[in-house]
Amino acid sequence: QIDDLAEVDYSLSGLPAVLQTFIDLDLKGIVFPAGNHTDSPYMAASFTIPDQSDSMLYLAFSEYFFQSSSFAYYTAGAFNMTIAEEVSRTQRNGLRTCSYFNINTEIFSSIIPEVAKYSITPYPVMLKLMSTEIPTISLQQDSFTAEIQGSVEVLAILPDSTTQSLFTLNIAANTSISLNIFDQKLMGLLCLNR
Repeated sequence: QIDDLAEVDYSLSGLPAVLQTFIDLDLKGIVFPAGNHTDSPYMAASFTIPDQSDSMLYLAFSEYFFQSSSFAYYTAGAFNMTIAEEVSRTQRNGLRTCSYFNINTEIFSSIIPEVAKYSITPYPVMLKLMSTEIPTISLQQDSFTAEIQGSVEVLAILPDSTTQSLFTLNIAANTSISLNIFDQKLMGLLCLNR
């Protein structure tokens, strides 16, 4: 079990190679939605690790591992969320702090005049974020790319606690993430390509 949404199944994909200077273990790791071992729509491709011997431990993850992870979390609904007034609660030094999402229809009315027709009085706003396709992850030599397609629905929260949809945005994002070790810490650099 990784968390409430996903679990990983890993097994040897061949006999371990035990030599005088190293042990080579090939594991096939597949991430599934928790409690639902459905087949991933992706095919695992074999790959080789460059022959090096100057470190004690080498780990390699295939594109398939990340693709099956993306599929599992997408299937479990991890990429769908609602952002309303109260966003998060954290506990620090025994004190609870809250972060609030304070956007109302008045802000959108100044950007999108059509919203003003529906909402003369400023009402709080709720955002519903949804992934419309399985995020695609591909590996490059020194980074990986994630392509995400989704939508954001903006809803006004009316005084009787019902909601009224104001508009929906469709989003397609392509990001690159590169990882480096700096000052003995793993650091990531996120770049929005488009």
